[in-house]
Formats: sequence, C-alpha cells, structure tokens
Amino acid sequence: MSRAMQCQSCLPWGGWAQLPRSLAGSRGTRCVSVCAAAVPGELGSAGLGAAPRDTPSSCRGCVRYQGGSQESSAQPSSSRQSQLRNVASSGAIKKHQKSLSAWFSHQPNEERQFGPSFSLDAVHVDPVIRESSLEEILKPSPDLTIQNQLQQPSRKVISLHNLFDADACGRPVKNVVLYGTVGTGKSTLIKKMVVDWCHGRLPRFELVIPFSCEDLSHSHTHVSLRRLITKKYQHLRDVVPVLESSNLKVLFILNGLERLNLDFCLAGTELCCDPNEPVPPSAIVVNLLRKYLLPEASIIVTTRPSAVRRIPAKYVGRYAEICGFSDTNLQKLYFQMRLSQPGCSGEQSQDRSSAEQENLVEMLSRNLERHNQITAACFLPSYCWLVCTTLHFLYFTRTVPPSQTLTGIYTSFLRLNFSGEVLDSTDPTHISMMKYVAKTVGKLAYEGVMSRKTCFSEEDLRQCFEVEMKTESELNLLEVFRSDVFRFFLSPCVQPGKEHTFVFTIPAMQEYLAALYVVLGEKKTLAQRVGKELSEVIGKVSEDAAVVLNIVSKVLPLRFLPVLFNLLKIFPRYFSRVSGKDKDAIAHTMADELFKEEDYYNDDVLDQINSSILGVEGPMRHPDEAPDDEVFELFPIFMGGILSRRNRAILEQLGCSIKNLAAFEIAKAMKKTVIRNGRKGLPPSELMDYLFFLHEFQNERFTAEAIRSLRAVNLSSVKMTPLKCSVLASVMSTTCHEVEELNLTSCNLDSSSLRTLFPVLLRCKALHLQLNSLGSDACKEIHDLLLHDKCVVSSLRLANNPVGQQGARYLAEALAGNRSVTQLSLLHTGLGDAGAEAIAQHLAHNQHLQELNLGYNSLTDAAALRVVEVAKRHETLDKVHLYFNDISEDGKRALDSLRMDRDGVRALVFLTAGTDVSDYWSHILNVVQRNLPFWDRERVRQHLALLLQDLESSRSQTANPWRKAKFLRVESEVKKMLGKLQDGTL
Repeated sequence: MSRAMQCQSCLPWGGWAQLPRSLAGSRGTRCVSVCAAAVPGELGSAGLGAAPRDTPSSCRGCVRYQGGSQESSAQPSSSRQSQLRNVASSGAIKKHQKSLSAWFSHQPNEERQFGPSFSLDAVHVDPVIRESSLEEILKPSPDLTIQNQLQQPSRKVISLHNLFDADACGRPVKNVVLYGTVGTGKSTLIKKMVVDWCHGRLPRFELVIPFSCEDLSHSHTHVSLRRLITKKYQHLRDVVPVLESSNLKVLFILNGLERLNLDFCLAGTELCCDPNEPVPPSAIVVNLLRKYLLPEASIIVTTRPSAVRRIPAKYVGRYAEICGFSDTNLQKLYFQMRLSQPGCSGEQSQDRSSAEQENLVEMLSRNLERHNQITAACFLPSYCWLVCTTLHFLYFTRTVPPSQTLTGIYTSFLRLNFSGEVLDSTDPTHISMMKYVAKTVGKLAYEGVMSRKTCFSEEDLRQCFEVEMKTESELNLLEVFRSDVFRFFLSPCVQPGKEHTFVFTIPAMQEYLAALYVVLGEKKTLAQRVGKELSEVIGKVSEDAAVVLNIVSKVLPLRFLPVLFNLLKIFPRYFSRVSGKDKDAIAHTMADELFKEEDYYNDDVLDQINSSILGVEGPMRHPDEAPDDEVFELFPIFMGGILSRRNRAILEQLGCSIKNLAAFEIAKAMKKTVIRNGRKGLPPSELMDYLFFLHEFQNERFTAEAIRSLRAVNLSSVKMTPLKCSVLASVMSTTCHEVEELNLTSCNLDSSSLRTLFPVLLRCKALHLQLNSLGSDACKEIHDLLLHDKCVVSSLRLANNPVGQQGARYLAEALAGNRSVTQLSLLHTGLGDAGAEAIAQHLAHNQHLQELNLGYNSLTDAAALRVVEVAKRHETLDKVHLYFNDISEDGKRALDSLRMDRDGVRALVFLTAGTDVSDYWSHILNVVQRNLPFWDRERVRQHLALLLQDLESSRSQTANPWRKAKFLRVESEVKKMLGKLQDGTL
C-alpha cells in the first residue's frame, strides 16, 4: 500500500489542525505500553520470516520483537574476559574517545559567526524525551493548539542515558528509535550523548561508534562493517577484530535514518552475519538492526517521524520522541545559560554587560510567562538558538562585517536545520526540503504579506498546499512535509478566539519566506506558468524534429519543413526574452514595499524585532480592542539580503539556486527607483530602515550610489543601538563625500557610539547631538574628532547633554586647535562658571568660531562678562547666547551696553535691548518652547517671570508708541507661554 493511501486512512486531508502524533509530542494522551503488539501489515514485515526471533515472554502484551537476539548460552572463558578487559582499557579506545570529543565538541560556523562559541557542556539543556510506540506515531492526534502543546502529557518521560533500560515487561532493549520533527534537536542530542561518553558520563557502554546515514547514503560501493569502521575511525583497528568474539558493550549511533532507503525484505537485502563480508552500506544497517550482525551491540537510530516506519516494529525495542522544550522552565534555563555566558556582550565593561544580560533574561522570561507566541516558538530548541542569536545581534554587535546581517542569521539558521536535505529520499524527484518549503510555505507567506495577514485558517493552508496536487508523488511529498516540517514553520495561534488558526512560529520567518518565494521567481501568473510549460514542450519537440528532418532532408527534397520547425524554435526564444521581465517585477515589488507610505511612521525594523522577542512593557491589550495593522517592513529588506552573494551561496547548498545574472538584473532594475525614493525626505525611522536595507543588500557599488545621493541624514529620535551605529558607519563608509547635515538628536548615544561613528562624523558639516546624555567621556571623543585634520564639522550642537566642567575642558582644548567649527551650541549642558572659564581661556586661540551658545548654564555675572570680554577680542565671534543664566541687573546693564559696531560682539541675554525689544526675542522664545520638555519647568517659569518683568520695566521707560506696541506684543507671547506652562498644556 502506498504511503499516500495509508495516510488517507489515518489522517484526513481536510484536517490541517489534526497533524500526526509526532507534531505535538508533548501533548497529553492515554498511556500506551512500549511493548504493545506490532501494527499488522507494517512495511517490510512480510518477507522477514527467516529473521531470528526471541521467544515470546510470559508477559501477555509483549509479543513484539524487542531488538534482542538469541543469546549464546556458552559463557566466555576467563582468558577471553581478560582479553576483553584489556581491549576495553586499551589506548585505542582512549584515543578514539579523544578524537570523538574533539570532533563532536566542535561547534558549527554559525556558532562562531553570530556570537561567542560555547561548549555543549556550557549551554546544553536536554529536551524532553518521552516514550512512544508505533501506534502513537500512526494515530491521528487531537487538534494542535498551544494549550495541548504545553500541558503535561501522560506519557513517560525518559532521560537520554536511560533509553536502553529494560522495557515495561523487563525485557532488555537493544534497538532504540529516537525520532522528532525538524528543529527538535536530534543531532545536538546525539552530539551531547557522544561527548558524555567520551568524558565518562555514559558508563553503560565501553565503545561508541557513530555513523551519519547521510555519509552512508553517498557510498555506492560494497564495503564490510570492519572496513567501514576502520576507514572512519582508524584508532579502532585493533579493537574491531574482537568485536564479534567479545562481550564488549558497543553502541552504534545511526544519525538521520531518513537519508537511507532500507529494505528489510530478504529478497531486497540478504542476511549477513560476517563483519568482514563486503555488502552495500544499507545492508550493513539492515543486518545490524536485524541482529544478524553483531547481535549483542546496542543501536540508537535518529530519524524524522515520516521515516520511523522504515524499520519494522519487531526490530525496535523502544520508540522515544524528542518533544523539545515543552516546559517553559526549560526555555528559561536555556536562555539563562546562553545569554549569561562570559564574553556574550563583547567588549563592554563587566558590570555594564552583566546588568544588560540580566535585564535581557528578565524581559525574555516575563514574555515567556505571558504565554505569548514566542512560547510556542521556543517549544523547538532550534528557535531558542535563533532568539539568542538575534538578541546577540541586536544588543552586543559592535562591528558589522559582511557576514553579520539579519538575513544571514535566518539563512544560516535554515542551513543548520535543513543542510540540503531532500524532503523524501524515496521520491524520484529528490526535491530539497528547503526548495519545497519555498514553493509552498513561501506562497502562503507571500499571500499573507500582500493581504497584511498573519493568521491562517485551514482553508488558507488547503489553498496553498493541496489545490495543485495532481500526482501520487506530490501527495506523498505533502504527507512527509506535514509529518516532519509543518510544525517547524507554523504553530497554533495563542490569541483568544483564534486557537484553531495558525501563525508563523517566528513572525519574521513569514517575511523571510515570502521574500525567498519572490526572489526565486516562484510568483508567477497563470499565463507565465502556461507559457513556460508550452515553451519547454515546443522546445523539446522542435529539437527532436529538427534532428529527424535533417536526416530525412538528405533523402527527400522537403526543404520547407525545416523552415517550419525553425519558426517553432522562435517561440521558446521569444518566451525567454519576455520572461526576463520577471526580474523587473521583482525589483518593482522590492522598491514598492521598501517605501510604503503607510509604514513611514512605525518603529524601525530592528526595534520591531526586539519587541517581538522581548515583548512590549505596559498593560496588556484588551481582547475586544481593535488590533493594530500588521506591518511587514522586513519583507523588502529580506529580499535585498537574500540577493547578497553570501546568502545566495548558502541557499545554493539548500537547493534554492539564485544565479548571479538574476541578482545583477534585479539590482540594475531597482537602482533608479530606490535611489530616487531615497532622496526624498524620509522620516527618521524609515531612513534607518533604508540604511539597514543597504547594509543587508551587501552590494557596495549599489550602496555607494545610493549614499552619495544623501546630503542630509536625519535620524532624530531613533534609538541608536550599537548595531544601528555600526550599520550607519558601515553603509556610509562606501563613499567619502561630505554630508551636509547629520541629525542624531535624542538617539541614546554614548561615548562608544561616537567612537563607532567617528569616520562618519568627520565628514559631516552640521552635526546635531542634542539630548543624548553625552558626558565627559563622550566629550573626550568629540575632542579627538575636532582636532582631527580631516574634520569638516562647521556647526556642532550639544544642547541638553550633561557635559559638565570636565567635558567643557575637553571641548575648550578642542576649540583651540580646531579650524572648521563656526557654530557651537552648549545650551543647558551644566557648565557652570568653571566650565565657562575654561572655554574663555582657550577661546583666544580659536580663529574661526562665529556663534557660541552658553544659555541655561547657571553662569553668574563674572563668568558671563569674562566670556564676553574674550569675545570682544575674537576676530570672528560676533554672537554669544547667555539667556536663562543667573545674571543680575548690573550684569544685564553691562551686557546691554555692548554694541556690535563698537565692540564687535552681540550678547543675547534678555528679550530687551535697552529701551527696545531685542531683535532675537522670537529666537529666544522658540528655544525655550523647543526645549521645555527637557528643562526644569519651575526654573523656566521663574525665568519667564523675570523676562516679563524686564519687558514691562523697559516698556515704561520709552515714550515711543511703536516701541510700546512691540513690547506689548512680546509680553503677550510670554504671558501666553506662562499660562500654558501653569496649565500643563505646554
């Protein structure tokens, strides 16, 4: 019976919520004994009558073969036992342990690339393993919901080290099948098991021999078991000859059984009991499991659920399912261990990094406790890795080499979990698992993005997966996908009222797969699909017909027929030319999605990812409250990232090929549109997304042209994390042109941020750094910046930063040697008299400054007059702002006496200038209004009252009606501001 027919009897096609038992392994079900009878009619059981069997035990339910064999009644002699112990304690096995430990402790490239590398002992958390049976695997499960997934099941939990304990009937277990869906951690668990044995933590076995079924599947020559072992593990040359004759406790590990096509029928695989007899590798595996070959050896097999039935049940002593982190406490433990590792935070100070790590773990823990969607996602250990890697990228990235991109993280994550595997090794098409996912799940993801939808009903799934099923092969592939992969990408929704809908396990994965679907060219119209098929058919027919006619035309004068078939060849060439327009469509889609105006005022994409992982602090949304519109701003960014050379190379390994020419044509088609839209005045968060897109795209020439068109960069109020600073520095480094203005107001900058941005700041003429908590350490960085010989900064605004006296000294020293700055704003920077004095001392050595703002710095008369005296002698300085300082009436009169034509400097202190209104009254009031949210309101109210009193006094001293009118106008503005300030509306 075909697999498609079998699945129809146990799994209705219409029930996407009823997935195979393996998809919800942690769900509570009735307890089923592991030693239940084998399922009748199981694959491969018909032709095994000659296979050795144990005598059924007296236990009534234990009628199934338990992976054991007929045991020899003869006991080994004392000399043989002595020889065995010598072998077991020999240096060969110790060398083997050392070699295995080094190999299996080795972390993949992704571990070293996206964060510090950790040993398995340091961060490993064992997933939940539960006993199962073939009946449990084949039985349809209840609806897959988050409640069923996380509730405590009734099946027995078993540890990795107890898999070979006797079964419920007391019978020894020799063969264990350990299965789990993609992402549950099968390979990692096996690596941990091998490492434990190497370190003496698995004393049950004296020798462990691991094999990769993927490697075995690529071997097409006959080989003996002895040769197979010694070829892979040369240290065991002296041990292998005694394996059969000794009682050495050996464990064979066969990882990834789904890669092998096993045939347990005698007609397909002959019996073999000689370790020296060359046979196909699959025959060695079959006979090991049959217990014809090394009957005393223990075997553990790992596989995906769809391949469990390839081993007849009578050869399996225990089924065990890896259920992932079905307990949220395991998820928390993993995050605690992973995010608290020393070195995780890079180069930060120990105290600061430790506090930030603890804060991350705490926020993540609170989000898990809410049973948010992330709880369902982290049910899979592989997604826990993705969460930690993404957090490391967001929080602890100090530099961003080309390999460090968000798209690269997701692409590498898929390579870690799929690594080029075919979906079904028995299918003749050998379609890769990732290619199948891109065609099917990618279509669902894309349609969701286009309709701004994240929840999908069973009907939506049916439309994407089943509507085009035409052949038996397609039906079988779909069944394997549902059994092994579906749960990796889609999980039940946790929102009330939507329990029977599905969402993407990680929200960003929907946008990644949608981007992959588009870039691979899977998004085709009906006309394009029909045209492509027709073109292929006509092309093949015309080629065959041309060969025949060339032969016939030598005998018969049928010259017109070749002409006719040459005309047919025109159609494929014409269609290929028309289909080239697909690249234009991809580029158009990318540009349109990147600059969607309805997304202009959302948070930038990096903040959105952070919120999706750590949650949003504050009250929970009421269930009846209308949800916000879904945002898919990562979609075009992932499209650009997938086109980068490195990601295309990884996707090639996964069976998703994107040619260099296709990437070039897409980039060429979208260049004009992207650069034209980038020149527009994008909001700060949207501009950050644009810069991040250019970083992800990893096309230096394209990025250089795009950045060269940006003369002003406004990122005000964007929280510039170390990652964003690195992205900005990396993208801007593709050119060396001068930037007219860089606005980084209220961006949470610190000294390390300025250090990262140093090359960019050098090229900026107008630099806005207000409201960033920049202290003396940051001023030291600015000091180095201003003294750099390539510095072009002409306007520097540092208002509302805690510069202080020490910071003022650094800035004063920088002013003395700088040749570019003409405007310097130190408004409300806590200078005090000492800071102003430091600036006054060095100001005489500066020859370029034209305007200096020292307002709201608690300056007294002496400091203010000292600065003004120096300014009088300065060649270019003509304007000094001193308003909102502690200046007395005497000081005011002294400053009012200054004349531009006589003293060469103007001091802006009050709204009046003698018996007239100051020309800068509106400027002073505007400065107050803009900065009021960041200033002490009571002190501002006192200063405004003094300004009002000064206006009224000056108005009474003039008889000019025009001047009185001007005074009254300014007084009304001040009174209005005072009234709003008292009411709290300003």
